[in-house]
Amino acid sequence: MRTETSSNNSLHSSDENSAADSHVDQSEPEDLPLEPLRTPPHLVTLAASKPEEILAEYGKNLKLLECNPQVSELLTIIRDKNTTRSDFKFYADRLIRLVIEESLNQLPYTPCSVETPTGATYEGLKYRSGNCGVSIIRSGEAMEQGLRDCCRSIRIGKILVESDVNTHEARVVYARFPDDISRRQVLLMYPIMSTGNTVLQAVNVLREHGVAESCIILSNLFCTPAAARTVVNAFPKMKILTSELHPVAPNHFGQKYFDGI
Repeated sequence: MRTETSSNNSLHSSDENSAADSHVDQSEPEDLPLEPLRTPPHLVTLAASKPEEILAEYGKNLKLLECNPQVSELLTIIRDKNTTRSDFKFYADRLIRLVIEESLNQLPYTPCSVETPTGATYEGLKYRSGNCGVSIIRSGEAMEQGLRDCCRSIRIGKILVESDVNTHEARVVYARFPDDISRRQVLLMYPIMSTGNTVLQAVNVLREHGVAESCIILSNLFCTPAAARTVVNAFPKMKILTSELHPVAPNHFGQKYFDGI
């Protein structure tokens, strides 16, 4: 595995881009499964889990985006096979923004006082310093712009996880982080979790670089119950924010978002 750190404000160097681009045609372990997942028809109609059910089964660190009519429509459009690529990307970006916004609510804040233009004092909040994002290449990169739209100067690292052609096991082959990542809160971005194996490998690499498990927040769009159990059992102190728990994950997400397939 190749690991890099950087002290520059921007982590998108030509070396990084060339390393990532050289792997974009590789299948991601979860986004592009080697064999199509066949789910019994009666499971496809299962409704998303309720918050109280999630708390009972997965613990307090797995949080579900409130499933209001707006979110339900976004989920439906993204899953619809007849959705055009332009609509898919537009509505996916909307859902990403909602998930990122809620993920930011999981970060630590500190009280602060500011003076208003009228001279009054306002008691408010501000982020604690030292936050960064890490996207899991390739599909995780779809969430980077949503994070930048919310946090203008945030630094973003990358992890590339590939599936072994023989064993189908996930393994990390490339990682690039800020050099002080061990002192930061990390928003790990990955939209689809079918098995959780890719996320397990990514979190292991972050921990090897000194990031505390409790300082990692996983921002996710679609998660299966099996993946949730796998990740929660492996890393019970890590916070997970997803928009939906459903036995069928839209594994076409990465291909359609980037390639329109």
